[in-house]
Amino acid sequence: MDLTSETTVYVMAALAAMCVALLVWLWPRLARQGLWQVLGRLAAVGVTQVTIIAAFACWLNSSYQFFGSWGELFGNVDTAPVGVTQAAAHNGDGTVTGVSVKGALVQPAGDGQLSRVSGLPTGPAAVNGRVESVKVIGRRTGVVDPAFVYLPPQYFQKAYHRQRFPVIVALSGYPGSIFNLAQYLRVSQTAGELQKSGQMQPTVMVMIRPTIAPPRDTECVNVPGGPQAETFLAKDLPDALKPTYRVGHDASSWGVMGYSSGGSCALQLTMRNPHVYTTAGALSPDYEVRDDPTTGNLFGSGLGRVNRINGHDLMWRLKHLPVPQVSVLVADSKHGERGYLQTLAFIKAVKAPMRAVSILPDHGSHNFPTWVREMPATLKWMNQQLTFPQDVVPRHHHKPGHASVRASGAEPSETATKHR
Repeated sequence: MDLTSETTVYVMAALAAMCVALLVWLWPRLARQGLWQVLGRLAAVGVTQVTIIAAFACWLNSSYQFFGSWGELFGNVDTAPVGVTQAAAHNGDGTVTGVSVKGALVQPAGDGQLSRVSGLPTGPAAVNGRVESVKVIGRRTGVVDPAFVYLPPQYFQKAYHRQRFPVIVALSGYPGSIFNLAQYLRVSQTAGELQKSGQMQPTVMVMIRPTIAPPRDTECVNVPGGPQAETFLAKDLPDALKPTYRVGHDASSWGVMGYSSGGSCALQLTMRNPHVYTTAGALSPDYEVRDDPTTGNLFGSGLGRVNRINGHDLMWRLKHLPVPQVSVLVADSKHGERGYLQTLAFIKAVKAPMRAVSILPDHGSHNFPTWVREMPATLKWMNQQLTFPQDVVPRHHHKPGHASVRASGAEPSETATKHR
């Protein structure tokens, strides 16, 4: 049974119910005085409570996809195969023949999670677009991370058959999952609606989680002697996507966004790697990275520890390092979220050539209803900053195939120096 399957949830719920029934039935026998009876009562109550908690945890995980498999739950993460990137055979509409190419950095993945997402495009891809389930393999890091890729209708239309498209990478929070991005944040659904209404240019949306070594929270940091999260997201991910999809190769057509710790990652990646991402959208982010029980020691020890900590403190970077030429959007609620004052301080610290805008509603919480409300304005603003790629696929080029599988928001306000 898969960890996230409904069967697992039903089995655990049935087991919990059976334990409760057994406890009620056996309690008169265990109510007698004596050491063994006391121990029996403790054991019966303990087992019953554990099964009830386990059933609830399975239901919660099935709903929010914190862990995608039993291996992830126990810390066993898939490792990447060794090989050179190869092209898969493809059909005229850009779909692969269904064969996974060994060594390719983007591989087809099962659609178990994707099939549970509501509101995804159906029908002809050239009319409604398509969302694909893939796994991205890090050539440098050896990371294997699941992803959903939304391709707009124009991607499949003959008029655009040589055109490259801008990209927005959407990151989940911690522990998070791509299911949360698709089902609860509604990344592809919102992008599709905006593009269909002409409020957003055709854009490829890549939904991926920054938690590359679950259950550890790596906060998009290259951990000394540990997971290289920043390298995966700033180097491996673009290097895997560019030869697989018709996406822009210049940083001006690449943006990254996220919610909660995913928003923190978006800011970190953009400010630390402006040659990769030039635009960031951060919903309820933090502005520095700290060690905590979920992260462990992110910065190592020795003389370089302080420099590594400062390097991931965005306020420190704005004060002590050259400001990158990037555009960022930050969103936080005045009432209901704890990061509002830090967000105001960050906006005030931004200076040219960096540009910052904000979404600052009076009320909101650190949850999906708030972020969904902020999504349309965030995507529209980000899309306006991205350059539609001018380069096209050469006529003789055969694009590598890809894996074929089956709220109103407030407008952002500019609050820092504009760079022209």
